[in-house]
Amino acid sequence: MTDRRILLATVAGLFGLGAFRWFRAEPAQAAEKFEVEKTDAEWRAQLTPQQYDILRKHGTERPWSSPLLKEHRKGTFACAGCDLPLFSSDTKFDSGTGWPSFWQPLDNALGKTEDRTYGMTRIEVHCRRCGGHLGHVFDDGPKPTGLRYCIDGFALVFKPSAASAS
Repeated sequence: MTDRRILLATVAGLFGLGAFRWFRAEPAQAAEKFEVEKTDAEWRAQLTPQQYDILRKHGTERPWSSPLLKEHRKGTFACAGCDLPLFSSDTKFDSGTGWPSFWQPLDNALGKTEDRTYGMTRIEVHCRRCGGHLGHVFDDGPKPTGLRYCIDGFALVFKPSAASAS
C-alpha cells in the first residue's frame, strides 16, 4: 500500500512539473537570430521598464493603458525596440479589447511563433528585425483579412505622416 502511494505521488509530481513547464514555456524564438541584437544591459538602457518587460520578457500592458488606443492620425506604428515600421494607421481599428488592433501588418515586418504559455496555444507576433514581443494575432478581425493583430501599445512608437504632423 505504501509503495503504491509513493509511486502515485511520484507520477503525480512529474505530471504536475510537466504541466507547470507547459503553462510557463518560453516562446520559441528565444534561440532565433535577429538583425538587431543587443545585450540585456543594452536593452534595459534603451527601453523604459514597461517597454523592456513587453518587448524582451513577453509581458503585457494593462488593457486600455496605452495612449496609442486614442491615436487616430495618419501615420505608421513602428517597433519601440528598433524603429522598424510595423503597421499603417490605415489598418488600425477599435477592437474593444483595450489594446491597439490592426487587421494587417506592413510587408516583411513581423515574425510569428507558437505561444503555449498559460495553458493555451496562440500565435505570438514579434518584430522580425529585433525579435521584440509585440502581441498576438487572432482570427476574429474585420474584413478584408479577418485577422486581429492585438498589439501592446507600449511596444510601439507612432510616427505621424507629414500631412497629419502639420
